[in-house]
Amino acid sequence: MASLLGAHGPAFFGSRVATGRTAAPRRLAPTTTHVVAAYGDLPKIGGGRKWVHYELGPSGKALRVDMHVKKGDTVQVIAGKDKGKVGTIVEVLPKKGKVVVEGVNQGQKHIKPRTENESGQIKTVEFPIHHSNVMLYSKEKNVRSRVGHKVAESGKKVRYLIKTGEIID
Repeated sequence: MASLLGAHGPAFFGSRVATGRTAAPRRLAPTTTHVVAAYGDLPKIGGGRKWVHYELGPSGKALRVDMHVKKGDTVQVIAGKDKGKVGTIVEVLPKKGKVVVEGVNQGQKHIKPRTENESGQIKTVEFPIHHSNVMLYSKEKNVRSRVGHKVAESGKKVRYLIKTGEIID
């Protein structure tokens, strides 16, 4: 039959004649967690939301960002829509490198009713901001300052405000 059609025989009949069968691709078990490369060099842990990107260490776990502030510190916002506001840190999110400051970056959260009798709610909550957008604040002298580290007379390492010399903890 190929001699009747010449050299173009297999192309005439379609690609099925010319190609053989291929093996099905192997699939991962549904319970395994694997690291998938996401945007650029930021990897994403499989199974999470696609917009959440944590930087991973050699063990595959999310790295924590070193921050200059702690929970309970009084800070002033130095960038963003709430620039100049002073508040206390309520929560620290070390995996994301963000902090939640009291009275800053407020937004509305719509909550669905859980039961038939309950009605929905609109709550005003504080959302996280990046830790680089806040500086420590001295209530006594009303000035913001960078943080420094030194060893006190007791031998304990403490944080202090560079401008005022005030010891924080």
